[in-house]
Amino acid sequence: MTRINLLPWRETERKRRQRDFGMTLVGMLVFGVLIGILVHWQIENLISYQERRNHFLEGEIAQLDRKIRDIRDLEKTKAGILARMRIIQQLQESRPEIVHLFDELVNTLPDGVYLTSIKQKERTLLLEGRAQSNARVSAYMRNIEASRWLGKPRLLVIENKQVTGTGLSHFKLEAKQIRPHPADPG
Repeated sequence: MTRINLLPWRETERKRRQRDFGMTLVGMLVFGVLIGILVHWQIENLISYQERRNHFLEGEIAQLDRKIRDIRDLEKTKAGILARMRIIQQLQESRPEIVHLFDELVNTLPDGVYLTSIKQKERTLLLEGRAQSNARVSAYMRNIEASRWLGKPRLLVIENKQVTGTGLSHFKLEAKQIRPHPADPG
């Protein structure tokens, strides 16, 4: 019987298998790296796409913010204009009041009473003057109370003739300017 030595053949087969295994391992490693690169590239594309969308949205939001600021500025301007219009309307409505006020001051003033100073703060009048007697000041206050454009007289100070040394009583009184109702004639 012949003896066949299979060791060299086994050794050759083992080397071939190791070489095949190494090549397969390198091929799988290259394939894995290619798959990793493709996955990385796809993820980068998705991130880039989302960033473009985010930038677009940020630009649109900035435009809307500018429009909102413009609208707020317009609303402030509108409120200012409306306030001015209300003031102008009030002034237009109150324009004839000063004429009526001076007319009433003259009409309510009895003989023997003289005004030396008239001051107005909003709807309140401070009247200073001289009178021949305290009774004439009382008559003046009654006339103010009966007036359509004046009312609520209140005597602040009255100095008698003897104290002033002028032969006239000095007085200060306060009255309110009244705006009659439109239904009232006159």
